[in-house]
Amino acid sequence: MVWVYIKKCIFAELIKNRDMITVKVNPQYITDHVGRKMSVVLPIKDFKSIMEQLEELEDVRLYDEAKKSKELSIPIDKAFEMIEAKRK
Repeated sequence: MVWVYIKKCIFAELIKNRDMITVKVNPQYITDHVGRKMSVVLPIKDFKSIMEQLEELEDVRLYDEAKKSKELSIPIDKAFEMIEAKRK
């Protein structure tokens, strides 16, 4: 069993006091003729868990990037109103 650590930014509003996301995985290794690890096989459950965590990290990164930006932000309700108004 191996623990995969995915480092992330602090996202204080949603994730308090966590510097890491941990995912417990049970990999199997495919080796070459001299025993060097060449590939990893994961149970689909582990793979999906890792992918979900990576997607969450991407959301956090985009949020952090947007917060640092000097661009005008629009509340989501107002954005939906604007979109609906354009559809009519």
